[in-house]
Amino acid sequence: MGWKETAAPVLTRMPAVQRPEGHVPFRRKMYWTAGVLVLYFFLTNVTLWGLDTGASQDLFEQFRSLLAGGQGTVLQLGIGPIVTGSIVLQLLGGANLLGLDTNDPRDQAIYQGLQKMLVLVMVFLTGIPMVFFGNFLQPSAAVAQSLGIGSLGVQVLLFAQIAAGGILLLFMDEVISKWGVGSGIGLFIVAGVSQSLVGGFIFWEGEFPNQGLFPNWIDLALGNVSNIPPLLSIDGLSFLLIQAGILGLFTTLLIYVTVVYAESVRVEIPLSHARVKGARGRFPVKLIYASVLPMILVRALQANIQFIGQILNSTLGIPSWLGVYSDGTAIGGLFYYLSPIYSRESWMWWLGSTPATIEPWQILIRIGVDLTFMIVGGAVFAIFWVETTDMGPEATAKQIQNSGMQIPGFRKNLGVIEKVLERYIPQVTVLGGALVGLLAVMANMLGTIGNVTGTGLLLTISITYKLYEEIAEEQMMEMHPMMREMFGD
Repeated sequence: MGWKETAAPVLTRMPAVQRPEGHVPFRRKMYWTAGVLVLYFFLTNVTLWGLDTGASQDLFEQFRSLLAGGQGTVLQLGIGPIVTGSIVLQLLGGANLLGLDTNDPRDQAIYQGLQKMLVLVMVFLTGIPMVFFGNFLQPSAAVAQSLGIGSLGVQVLLFAQIAAGGILLLFMDEVISKWGVGSGIGLFIVAGVSQSLVGGFIFWEGEFPNQGLFPNWIDLALGNVSNIPPLLSIDGLSFLLIQAGILGLFTTLLIYVTVVYAESVRVEIPLSHARVKGARGRFPVKLIYASVLPMILVRALQANIQFIGQILNSTLGIPSWLGVYSDGTAIGGLFYYLSPIYSRESWMWWLGSTPATIEPWQILIRIGVDLTFMIVGGAVFAIFWVETTDMGPEATAKQIQNSGMQIPGFRKNLGVIEKVLERYIPQVTVLGGALVGLLAVMANMLGTIGNVTGTGLLLTISITYKLYEEIAEEQMMEMHPMMREMFGD
Protein backbone atom coordinates (compact mmCIF):
# COMPACT_ATOMS: atom_id res chain seq x y z
CA MET A 1 0.00 0.00 0.00
CA GLY A 2 1.47 3.35 -1.10
CA TRP A 3 1.53 6.54 0.91
CA LYS A 4 -1.41 7.95 -1.07
CA GLU A 5 -3.74 5.13 -0.02
CA THR A 6 -2.61 5.48 3.60
CA ALA A 7 -2.91 9.26 3.79
CA ALA A 8 -5.94 9.74 1.51
CA PRO A 9 -8.62 9.21 4.22
CA VAL A 10 -7.08 12.04 6.28
CA LEU A 11 -5.93 14.43 3.54
CA THR A 12 -9.14 14.31 1.52
CA ARG A 13 -11.16 15.18 4.64
CA MET A 14 -9.18 18.28 5.57
CA PRO A 15 -11.44 21.34 6.07
CA ALA A 16 -11.73 23.34 2.87
CA VAL A 17 -13.63 26.27 1.43
CA GLN A 18 -16.32 24.97 -0.89
CA ARG A 19 -15.93 25.83 -4.55
CA PRO A 20 -18.74 27.79 -6.22
CA GLU A 21 -21.05 25.50 -8.18
CA GLY A 22 -21.55 27.93 -11.05
CA HIS A 23 -20.26 31.21 -12.36
CA VAL A 24 -19.59 33.86 -9.70
CA PRO A 25 -20.52 37.35 -10.97
CA PHE A 26 -17.68 39.85 -11.07
CA ARG A 27 -19.33 42.19 -8.57
CA ARG A 28 -19.73 39.36 -6.05
CA LYS A 29 -16.06 38.43 -6.52
CA MET A 30 -15.08 42.00 -5.72
CA TYR A 31 -17.28 41.95 -2.60
CA TRP A 32 -15.57 38.76 -1.36
CA THR A 33 -12.12 40.18 -2.11
CA ALA A 34 -12.84 43.49 -0.38
CA GLY A 35 -14.37 41.72 2.62
CA VAL A 36 -11.33 39.49 3.14
CA LEU A 37 -8.99 42.49 2.79
CA VAL A 38 -10.96 44.42 5.43
CA LEU A 39 -10.71 41.38 7.73
CA TYR A 40 -6.97 41.19 7.03
CA PHE A 41 -6.41 44.86 7.96
CA PHE A 42 -8.53 44.36 11.09
CA LEU A 43 -6.54 41.31 12.23
CA THR A 44 -3.19 43.07 11.68
CA ASN A 45 -4.34 45.60 14.31
CA VAL A 46 -5.60 43.06 16.88
CA THR A 47 -2.82 42.92 19.49
CA LEU A 48 -2.00 39.59 21.10
CA TRP A 49 -3.65 39.43 24.51
CA GLY A 50 -1.08 38.70 27.22
CA LEU A 51 1.91 40.05 25.28
CA ASP A 52 4.51 42.29 26.91
CA THR A 53 5.06 44.54 23.90
CA GLY A 54 7.97 46.42 25.44
CA ALA A 55 10.15 43.33 25.87
CA SER A 56 9.34 41.61 22.55
CA GLN A 57 11.21 41.86 19.27
CA ASP A 58 10.20 41.20 15.69
CA LEU A 59 11.91 38.06 14.52
CA PHE A 60 10.97 38.75 10.88
CA GLU A 61 11.54 42.53 10.88
CA GLN A 62 13.62 42.40 7.70
CA PHE A 63 11.00 40.30 5.92
CA ARG A 64 7.84 41.80 7.43
CA SER A 65 6.59 43.54 4.28
CA LEU A 66 7.13 40.31 2.33
CA LEU A 67 5.60 37.92 4.83
CA ALA A 68 2.65 40.26 5.56
CA GLY A 69 0.99 40.08 8.98
CA GLY A 70 1.98 42.33 11.85
CA GLN A 71 4.37 42.16 14.77
CA GLY A 72 2.63 41.45 18.08
CA THR A 73 -0.74 40.83 16.41
CA VAL A 74 -2.92 37.79 15.74
CA LEU A 75 -1.27 37.60 12.29
CA GLN A 76 2.21 37.43 13.83
CA LEU A 77 3.22 34.53 11.57
CA GLY A 78 1.88 36.17 8.40
CA ILE A 79 2.03 34.07 5.25
CA GLY A 80 5.30 32.47 6.39
CA PRO A 81 3.84 29.00 7.12
CA ILE A 82 1.90 29.01 3.81
CA VAL A 83 4.99 29.95 1.81
CA THR A 84 7.26 27.51 3.66
CA GLY A 85 4.76 24.70 3.07
CA SER A 86 4.76 25.66 -0.62
CA ILE A 87 8.56 25.44 -0.70
CA VAL A 88 8.43 21.89 0.65
CA LEU A 89 5.77 20.93 -1.90
CA GLN A 90 7.75 22.61 -4.70
CA LEU A 91 10.84 20.60 -3.81
CA LEU A 92 8.94 17.32 -3.46
CA GLY A 93 7.03 17.93 -6.68
CA GLY A 94 10.14 19.05 -8.56
CA ALA A 95 11.93 15.85 -7.53
CA ASN A 96 8.82 13.86 -8.57
CA LEU A 97 8.61 12.22 -5.14
CA LEU A 98 4.87 12.71 -4.63
CA GLY A 99 3.64 10.69 -7.59
CA LEU A 100 0.46 12.78 -7.84
CA ASP A 101 -1.41 13.55 -11.05
CA THR A 102 -3.05 16.96 -10.55
CA ASN A 103 -5.41 16.21 -13.45
CA ASP A 104 -6.94 13.41 -11.37
CA PRO A 105 -9.61 14.88 -8.99
CA ARG A 106 -8.67 12.42 -6.22
CA ASP A 107 -4.95 13.21 -6.48
CA GLN A 108 -5.81 16.90 -6.61
CA ALA A 109 -7.75 16.58 -3.34
CA ILE A 110 -4.80 14.73 -1.78
CA TYR A 111 -2.41 17.46 -2.96
CA GLN A 112 -4.55 20.23 -1.48
CA GLY A 113 -4.95 18.31 1.77
CA LEU A 114 -1.19 17.73 1.93
CA GLN A 115 -0.64 21.45 1.44
CA LYS A 116 -2.95 22.28 4.37
CA MET A 117 -1.26 19.65 6.53
CA LEU A 118 2.17 21.12 5.78
CA VAL A 119 0.91 24.62 6.64
CA LEU A 120 -0.36 23.33 10.01
CA VAL A 121 3.02 21.70 10.67
CA MET A 122 4.82 24.94 9.78
CA VAL A 123 2.52 26.93 12.08
CA PHE A 124 3.66 24.75 14.97
CA LEU A 125 7.33 24.62 13.92
CA THR A 126 7.46 28.41 13.57
CA GLY A 127 5.13 29.43 16.39
CA ILE A 128 6.44 27.19 19.20
CA PRO A 129 10.07 28.44 19.10
CA MET A 130 8.82 32.01 18.68
CA VAL A 131 6.71 31.84 21.85
CA PHE A 132 8.48 29.39 24.14
CA PHE A 133 12.16 30.03 23.33
CA GLY A 134 14.15 33.24 23.38
CA ASN A 135 12.72 36.70 24.00
CA PHE A 136 10.70 37.09 20.81
CA LEU A 137 7.19 37.12 22.32
CA GLN A 138 7.45 37.89 26.03
CA PRO A 139 4.41 37.04 28.20
CA SER A 140 2.99 39.84 30.33
CA ALA A 141 3.77 39.38 34.02
CA ALA A 142 0.64 41.36 34.96
CA VAL A 143 -1.65 39.04 32.98
CA ALA A 144 0.07 35.95 34.39
CA GLN A 145 -0.42 37.25 37.94
CA SER A 146 -4.04 38.33 37.44
CA LEU A 147 -5.05 34.95 35.96
CA GLY A 148 -2.87 32.93 38.31
CA ILE A 149 -1.58 30.69 35.50
CA GLY A 150 2.07 31.72 35.47
CA SER A 151 4.14 32.79 32.47
CA LEU A 152 3.87 29.33 30.88
CA GLY A 153 0.08 29.59 30.84
CA VAL A 154 0.24 33.00 29.16
CA GLN A 155 2.68 31.59 26.59
CA VAL A 156 0.17 28.86 25.77
CA LEU A 157 -2.48 31.56 25.22
CA LEU A 158 -0.11 33.52 22.99
CA PHE A 159 0.65 30.47 20.89
CA ALA A 160 -3.05 29.63 20.57
CA GLN A 161 -3.72 33.13 19.23
CA ILE A 162 -0.95 33.18 16.61
CA ALA A 163 -1.76 29.59 15.56
CA ALA A 164 -5.41 30.56 15.07
CA GLY A 165 -4.26 33.59 13.04
CA GLY A 166 -2.01 31.46 10.81
CA ILE A 167 -4.80 28.95 10.12
CA LEU A 168 -7.33 31.72 9.53
CA LEU A 169 -4.99 33.36 7.00
CA LEU A 170 -4.80 30.04 5.13
CA PHE A 171 -8.59 29.93 4.71
CA MET A 172 -8.75 33.64 3.86
CA ASP A 173 -6.34 32.93 1.00
CA GLU A 174 -8.53 30.03 -0.11
CA VAL A 175 -11.68 32.19 -0.05
CA ILE A 176 -10.10 34.74 -2.39
CA SER A 177 -8.71 32.04 -4.70
CA LYS A 178 -12.12 30.39 -5.10
CA TRP A 179 -14.62 33.23 -4.62
CA GLY A 180 -12.63 36.40 -5.23
CA VAL A 181 -10.19 37.95 -7.68
CA GLY A 182 -6.49 37.13 -7.73
CA SER A 183 -4.51 35.33 -5.05
CA GLY A 184 -4.98 35.90 -1.33
CA ILE A 185 -1.25 35.71 -0.62
CA GLY A 186 -0.55 38.24 -3.36
CA LEU A 187 -3.23 40.64 -2.10
CA PHE A 188 -1.94 40.43 1.48
CA ILE A 189 1.57 41.33 0.29
CA VAL A 190 0.21 44.22 -1.79
CA ALA A 191 -1.81 45.46 1.19
CA GLY A 192 1.18 45.44 3.54
CA VAL A 193 3.63 47.00 1.09
CA SER A 194 1.10 49.64 0.01
CA GLN A 195 0.74 50.76 3.63
CA SER A 196 4.51 51.25 3.85
CA LEU A 197 4.66 53.04 0.48
CA VAL A 198 1.89 55.49 1.37
CA GLY A 199 3.52 56.16 4.74
CA GLY A 200 6.87 56.67 2.99
CA PHE A 201 5.32 59.46 0.91
CA ILE A 202 3.04 61.29 3.35
CA PHE A 203 3.97 60.33 6.96
CA TRP A 204 4.23 63.71 8.70
CA GLU A 205 4.68 63.16 12.42
CA GLY A 206 8.35 63.11 13.22
CA GLU A 207 11.54 64.98 12.42
CA PHE A 208 13.65 65.16 9.30
CA PRO A 209 14.66 62.67 7.88
CA ASN A 210 12.30 60.29 9.68
CA GLN A 211 9.20 61.63 7.95
CA GLY A 212 7.70 60.85 4.58
CA LEU A 213 9.24 62.09 1.35
CA PHE A 214 6.85 65.01 0.76
CA PRO A 215 7.03 66.39 4.35
CA ASN A 216 10.83 66.22 4.13
CA TRP A 217 10.85 68.25 0.93
CA ILE A 218 8.43 70.79 2.41
CA ASP A 219 10.68 71.22 5.46
CA LEU A 220 13.68 71.71 3.17
CA ALA A 221 11.83 74.30 1.07
CA LEU A 222 10.70 76.21 4.20
CA GLY A 223 14.17 76.14 5.73
CA ASN A 224 13.12 74.06 8.73
CA VAL A 225 16.15 71.76 8.46
CA SER A 226 19.39 72.78 10.15
CA ASN A 227 22.98 71.71 9.49
CA ILE A 228 22.52 71.29 5.74
CA PRO A 229 25.94 70.98 4.01
CA PRO A 230 26.62 73.01 0.83
CA LEU A 231 24.47 71.32 -1.80
CA LEU A 232 27.17 71.50 -4.52
CA SER A 233 29.70 69.63 -2.36
CA ILE A 234 30.12 65.86 -2.05
CA ASP A 235 28.45 65.92 1.37
CA GLY A 236 25.59 68.00 -0.07
CA LEU A 237 24.95 65.57 -2.92
CA SER A 238 25.05 62.69 -0.44
CA PHE A 239 22.55 64.57 1.73
CA LEU A 240 20.14 65.10 -1.19
CA LEU A 241 20.40 61.51 -2.40
CA ILE A 242 20.08 59.72 0.94
CA GLN A 243 18.59 61.95 3.67
CA ALA A 244 16.30 63.88 1.30
CA GLY A 245 15.11 60.61 -0.27
CA ILE A 246 15.93 61.28 -3.93
CA LEU A 247 17.77 57.96 -4.30
CA GLY A 248 14.84 56.05 -2.78
CA LEU A 249 12.40 57.78 -5.14
CA PHE A 250 14.64 57.05 -8.14
CA THR A 251 14.99 53.37 -7.16
CA THR A 252 11.23 52.98 -6.64
CA LEU A 253 10.43 54.51 -10.05
CA LEU A 254 13.21 52.49 -11.74
CA ILE A 255 11.89 49.20 -10.35
CA TYR A 256 8.34 50.14 -11.36
CA VAL A 257 9.32 50.99 -14.96
CA THR A 258 11.56 47.92 -15.27
CA VAL A 259 8.91 45.47 -14.05
CA VAL A 260 6.16 46.96 -16.23
CA TYR A 261 8.51 46.89 -19.24
CA ALA A 262 9.62 43.31 -18.50
CA GLU A 263 5.97 42.23 -18.22
CA SER A 264 5.38 43.58 -21.74
CA VAL A 265 8.49 41.98 -23.32
CA ARG A 266 7.51 38.63 -24.79
CA VAL A 267 8.12 36.08 -27.50
CA GLU A 268 4.84 35.37 -29.30
CA ILE A 269 4.41 31.92 -30.86
CA PRO A 270 1.82 32.01 -33.67
CA LEU A 271 -1.12 29.60 -33.44
CA SER A 272 -3.89 28.65 -35.84
CA HIS A 273 -7.01 26.51 -35.41
CA ALA A 274 -6.83 23.14 -37.11
CA ARG A 275 -10.52 23.12 -38.13
CA VAL A 276 -11.64 26.75 -38.21
CA LYS A 277 -10.02 28.46 -41.18
CA GLY A 278 -8.78 31.97 -40.41
CA ALA A 279 -8.91 31.48 -36.64
CA ARG A 280 -5.48 32.56 -35.41
CA GLY A 281 -3.89 33.46 -32.14
CA ARG A 282 -0.58 33.83 -30.34
CA PHE A 283 0.90 32.18 -27.26
CA PRO A 284 2.97 34.77 -25.36
CA VAL A 285 6.13 33.71 -23.51
CA LYS A 286 6.85 36.73 -21.28
CA LEU A 287 10.32 37.67 -20.12
CA ILE A 288 9.16 37.17 -16.51
CA TYR A 289 7.42 33.94 -17.52
CA ALA A 290 7.27 32.45 -14.02
CA SER A 291 6.08 35.78 -12.57
CA VAL A 292 7.72 37.34 -9.51
CA LEU A 293 5.99 34.95 -7.09
CA PRO A 294 8.94 32.48 -6.89
CA MET A 295 10.83 35.31 -5.15
CA ILE A 296 8.55 34.75 -2.15
CA LEU A 297 9.98 31.24 -1.88
CA VAL A 298 13.58 32.47 -2.10
CA ARG A 299 13.14 35.17 0.56
CA ALA A 300 11.13 32.81 2.77
CA LEU A 301 14.04 30.35 2.62
CA GLN A 302 16.39 33.14 3.72
CA ALA A 303 13.96 34.12 6.50
CA ASN A 304 13.87 30.54 7.78
CA ILE A 305 17.68 30.35 7.78
CA GLN A 306 17.87 33.54 9.86
CA PHE A 307 15.08 32.25 12.10
CA ILE A 308 17.06 29.07 12.82
CA GLY A 309 20.18 31.11 13.62
CA GLN A 310 18.35 33.41 16.04
CA ILE A 311 16.66 30.49 17.80
CA LEU A 312 19.94 28.58 18.15
CA ASN A 313 21.74 31.67 19.46
CA SER A 314 19.04 32.54 22.02
CA THR A 315 18.58 28.99 23.35
CA LEU A 316 21.80 27.03 22.95
CA GLY A 317 24.47 29.57 22.15
CA ILE A 318 26.56 29.02 19.03
CA PRO A 319 30.30 29.37 18.27
CA SER A 320 31.49 32.68 16.84
CA TRP A 321 32.33 31.17 13.44
CA LEU A 322 28.67 30.21 13.07
CA GLY A 323 27.18 33.49 14.25
CA VAL A 324 27.82 36.59 16.39
CA TYR A 325 24.65 38.45 17.38
CA SER A 326 23.89 41.93 18.69
CA ASP A 327 20.31 42.86 19.59
CA GLY A 328 19.05 39.76 17.76
CA THR A 329 20.89 40.64 14.51
CA ALA A 330 23.84 38.70 13.11
CA ILE A 331 26.98 40.87 12.88
CA GLY A 332 29.50 38.10 12.27
CA GLY A 333 29.98 34.45 11.40
CA LEU A 334 28.24 32.30 8.80
CA PHE A 335 24.73 33.58 9.57
CA TYR A 336 25.94 37.14 8.94
CA TYR A 337 27.10 36.26 5.45
CA LEU A 338 23.84 34.42 4.77
CA SER A 339 21.68 37.34 5.91
CA PRO A 340 20.26 39.44 3.04
CA ILE A 341 21.11 43.06 2.36
CA TYR A 342 17.93 44.91 3.32
CA SER A 343 18.94 48.59 3.49
CA ARG A 344 21.64 51.07 2.50
CA GLU A 345 22.90 51.10 6.08
CA SER A 346 23.74 47.38 5.78
CA TRP A 347 26.57 47.95 3.32
CA MET A 348 27.51 51.66 3.01
CA TRP A 349 30.31 51.45 5.58
CA TRP A 350 31.71 54.88 4.59
CA LEU A 351 28.58 56.48 6.09
CA GLY A 352 29.49 55.06 9.49
CA SER A 353 26.20 53.16 9.75
CA THR A 354 27.69 49.65 10.01
CA PRO A 355 29.17 48.25 13.25
CA ALA A 356 32.86 49.06 13.67
CA THR A 357 33.65 45.36 14.10
CA ILE A 358 32.59 44.60 10.51
CA GLU A 359 35.31 45.13 7.92
CA PRO A 360 34.60 46.30 4.35
CA TRP A 361 35.80 42.97 2.90
CA GLN A 362 33.22 41.16 5.05
CA ILE A 363 30.46 43.42 3.68
CA LEU A 364 31.59 42.74 0.10
CA ILE A 365 31.46 38.97 0.75
CA ARG A 366 27.95 39.36 2.16
CA ILE A 367 26.84 41.31 -0.95
CA GLY A 368 28.31 38.59 -3.19
CA VAL A 369 26.55 35.84 -1.25
CA ASP A 370 23.22 37.69 -1.34
CA LEU A 371 23.51 38.34 -5.10
CA THR A 372 24.41 34.71 -5.78
CA PHE A 373 21.64 33.40 -3.53
CA MET A 374 18.98 35.60 -5.13
CA ILE A 375 20.04 35.18 -8.77
CA VAL A 376 20.59 31.41 -8.61
CA GLY A 377 17.66 30.89 -6.23
CA GLY A 378 15.39 33.00 -8.43
CA ALA A 379 16.27 30.90 -11.49
CA VAL A 380 15.93 27.56 -9.67
CA PHE A 381 12.61 28.36 -7.98
CA ALA A 382 11.30 29.81 -11.26
CA ILE A 383 11.95 26.43 -12.89
CA PHE A 384 10.20 24.60 -10.03
CA TRP A 385 7.30 27.07 -10.22
CA VAL A 386 6.84 26.56 -13.97
CA GLU A 387 6.94 22.77 -13.71
CA THR A 388 4.59 22.47 -10.74
CA THR A 389 2.01 24.96 -12.02
CA ASP A 390 1.63 23.30 -15.44
CA MET A 391 3.42 26.09 -17.27
CA GLY A 392 6.24 23.93 -18.62
CA PRO A 393 6.65 22.93 -22.30
CA GLU A 394 4.94 19.54 -21.91
CA ALA A 395 1.89 20.81 -19.99
CA THR A 396 1.55 23.88 -22.25
CA ALA A 397 1.77 21.73 -25.38
CA LYS A 398 -1.10 19.59 -24.09
CA GLN A 399 -3.19 22.69 -23.40
CA ILE A 400 -2.58 24.02 -26.93
CA GLN A 401 -3.44 20.70 -28.52
CA ASN A 402 -6.57 20.22 -26.40
CA SER A 403 -7.80 23.66 -27.49
CA GLY A 404 -7.63 22.56 -31.12
CA MET A 405 -4.80 24.95 -31.98
CA GLN A 406 -1.52 24.16 -33.71
CA ILE A 407 1.65 25.96 -34.75
CA PRO A 408 1.51 26.92 -38.45
CA GLY A 409 4.16 25.18 -40.55
CA PHE A 410 4.49 22.25 -38.14
CA ARG A 411 2.70 18.91 -37.96
CA LYS A 412 -0.20 18.71 -35.53
CA ASN A 413 1.65 16.53 -33.09
CA LEU A 414 2.08 16.89 -29.33
CA GLY A 415 5.80 16.14 -29.47
CA VAL A 416 6.39 18.73 -32.20
CA ILE A 417 4.58 21.47 -30.26
CA GLU A 418 6.54 20.57 -27.14
CA LYS A 419 9.88 20.80 -28.98
CA VAL A 420 8.99 24.25 -30.32
CA LEU A 421 8.07 25.44 -26.82
CA GLU A 422 11.31 23.98 -25.41
CA ARG A 423 13.23 26.49 -27.53
CA TYR A 424 11.80 29.36 -25.50
CA ILE A 425 10.20 28.48 -22.15
CA PRO A 426 13.21 26.99 -20.23
CA GLN A 427 15.61 29.75 -21.32
CA VAL A 428 13.14 32.58 -20.65
CA THR A 429 12.23 31.06 -17.26
CA VAL A 430 15.86 31.01 -16.09
CA LEU A 431 16.60 34.48 -17.49
CA GLY A 432 13.47 36.02 -15.96
CA GLY A 433 14.06 34.41 -12.55
CA ALA A 434 17.68 35.62 -12.46
CA LEU A 435 16.63 39.14 -13.55
CA VAL A 436 14.03 39.38 -10.78
CA GLY A 437 16.60 38.25 -8.20
CA LEU A 438 19.07 40.89 -9.39
CA LEU A 439 16.42 43.64 -9.27
CA ALA A 440 15.39 42.63 -5.73
CA VAL A 441 18.96 42.90 -4.40
CA MET A 442 19.56 46.23 -6.19
CA ALA A 443 16.37 47.72 -4.75
CA ASN A 444 17.37 46.63 -1.23
CA MET A 445 20.88 48.06 -1.60
CA LEU A 446 19.78 51.44 -2.96
CA GLY A 447 16.71 51.79 -0.72
CA THR A 448 13.10 52.55 -1.64
CA ILE A 449 10.29 54.81 -0.48
CA GLY A 450 9.01 53.73 2.94
CA ASN A 451 11.97 51.32 3.34
CA VAL A 452 10.00 48.69 1.44
CA THR A 453 12.15 45.66 0.61
CA GLY A 454 13.11 45.19 -3.02
CA THR A 455 11.32 41.85 -3.20
CA GLY A 456 8.18 43.34 -1.66
CA LEU A 457 8.19 46.21 -4.16
CA LEU A 458 8.73 43.84 -7.10
CA LEU A 459 5.92 41.61 -5.92
CA THR A 460 3.55 44.52 -5.37
CA ILE A 461 4.09 45.96 -8.85
CA SER A 462 3.87 42.58 -10.58
CA ILE A 463 0.84 41.38 -8.60
CA THR A 464 -0.98 44.68 -9.18
CA TYR A 465 -0.25 44.48 -12.91
CA LYS A 466 -1.57 40.92 -13.13
CA LEU A 467 -4.58 41.81 -10.98
CA TYR A 468 -5.40 44.60 -13.43
CA GLU A 469 -5.21 42.12 -16.32
CA GLU A 470 -7.42 39.62 -14.46
CA ILE A 471 -10.03 42.28 -13.60
CA ALA A 472 -10.10 43.39 -17.26
CA GLU A 473 -10.58 39.76 -18.34
CA GLU A 474 -13.37 39.24 -15.81
CA GLN A 475 -15.16 42.37 -16.99
CA MET A 476 -14.84 41.26 -20.62
CA MET A 477 -16.37 37.88 -19.80
CA GLU A 478 -19.20 39.60 -17.93
CA MET A 479 -19.99 41.67 -21.02
CA HIS A 480 -19.57 38.73 -23.41
CA PRO A 481 -20.88 35.51 -21.80
CA MET A 482 -19.91 33.51 -24.90
CA MET A 483 -16.25 34.13 -24.08
CA ARG A 484 -16.81 32.53 -20.65
CA GLU A 485 -18.03 29.38 -22.38
CA MET A 486 -14.97 29.38 -24.66
CA PHE A 487 -12.47 29.69 -21.81
CA GLY A 488 -14.42 27.50 -19.38
CA ASP A 489 -16.64 28.86 -16.63
